[in-house]
Amino acid sequence: MLLYLDIDGVMVPANSWRRPIILEDGFPEFSSKAVRSLDRIISNSSADIVLTTSHKHKYTLEEWKNIFRRRNINVNKITRLPKNTSHLNRKDELIHWFNAKHSKGRFIIIDDDKSLNALPEFLKDKLIQTSGSVGLTDYLADEAIDKIEKSKYQLAT
Repeated sequence: MLLYLDIDGVMVPANSWRRPIILEDGFPEFSSKAVRSLDRIISNSSADIVLTTSHKHKYTLEEWKNIFRRRNINVNKITRLPKNTSHLNRKDELIHWFNAKHSKGRFIIIDDDKSLNALPEFLKDKLIQTSGSVGLTDYLADEAIDKIEKSKYQLAT
């Protein structure tokens, strides 16, 4: 099970009126609500994280593991999409990735990017879209867990 994860607007709410708190590792603090919600999703699905965030290559994978660990999120495995050298928007970056990988496995996408509303249906069905100013919530975690459960059933039939 793969969880394609954005950070800004998902784990770190994007509020123009408030500066995020930067922790010792140089990265913003995650919202406590988002931490609880992501932890529930990972616990229920044993999901591995694939970073889609624009920050994905600012840190090594080991540094990313430490960033998540410092914020009390136990991750199994972290990978990331390749560098976006073509400067694609998130929608096109994901489409390009899935077309190249021909991925039909179990996955969900958690992102606040509104361009993802135009994803092809097979990807949009796996999208959990957050409000950028709120981030990941318990309600959206329930929705993600429900999608994961349905994908288990669909693969079994």
